[in-house]
Amino acid sequence: MKIPVAYLSPSRLLIGAGLNACFGGGLPVLMAGELNVKHVDWNIRRGKLLRDYADENSCLIFRPGTPNTNPYNSSATPYVLDFALVEDLPFPVYLTSCSALNSDHLPVLIETACPSSFQHPPDRPDFRSTDWANFQTHMVEQIPFGPELHNGMAIDTCVHNFSSAVLKALTASNPKCRPRDDSRPSIQAGIQHEIRLKNRLRRRWQVTRDPALKPEVNRMQSSVTRRLNVWSEIKWSATLESLDPEDQSLWRMTKRVMRVPTTPSPLVTQGGIALSDS
Repeated sequence: MKIPVAYLSPSRLLIGAGLNACFGGGLPVLMAGELNVKHVDWNIRRGKLLRDYADENSCLIFRPGTPNTNPYNSSATPYVLDFALVEDLPFPVYLTSCSALNSDHLPVLIETACPSSFQHPPDRPDFRSTDWANFQTHMVEQIPFGPELHNGMAIDTCVHNFSSAVLKALTASNPKCRPRDDSRPSIQAGIQHEIRLKNRLRRRWQVTRDPALKPEVNRMQSSVTRRLNVWSEIKWSATLESLDPEDQSLWRMTKRVMRVPTTPSPLVTQGGIALSDS
């Protein structure tokens, strides 16, 4: 299954070649994004090419049930900018506008019954701790010298063996990294609740343009900003008090704040010659 994410600038035209690049290949496709297309079928002005492409290629177009863009100009009409275009997907797709951000362009939640088998991404190797001498030894042992490349199959085999040798040498020469935990502290439940209330109220004002709601929206926005600033200062003070020179936490924080660059280790050959970019 392919899940391309697309963005089309309002100043550019939607062309069939761009859509053909996302679809085809015999796999189900779920393409979603801000396409900035408009069509009279969706109570908006443009987007005939997208509708025609979907009709000609047996694709289905999904959109939120309510507009997800509410212009600041009260005379403008709310409209939909985000769509999902589906081909050969045997599961239903549902799009919902969410009042989750302080913006006139609301995010869209896409739900489907498609089963997933997502796995955690592999740990990224720390090349700053790579044992380059060990890496070079593994490469010398695994890469044959003077291979005979008489045809395309031999070239493909050689490239495959070289790539495998590089990956194995990196695995053997890099220390295993622990998965990175998200160090960002979670926002207090009371602040999260106030943010949700502020977003709902702002959503009502965007739809109704009731002048009586605007001062309340501004008041809640100021309250949320003030509480977030106070919470951030408290967390930062607690972080500074927890630093200890004995466990290297003070040095790590200083390095993070000062952005001290780390010099990579040079590649040293068997003859003792160091190879570097400088």
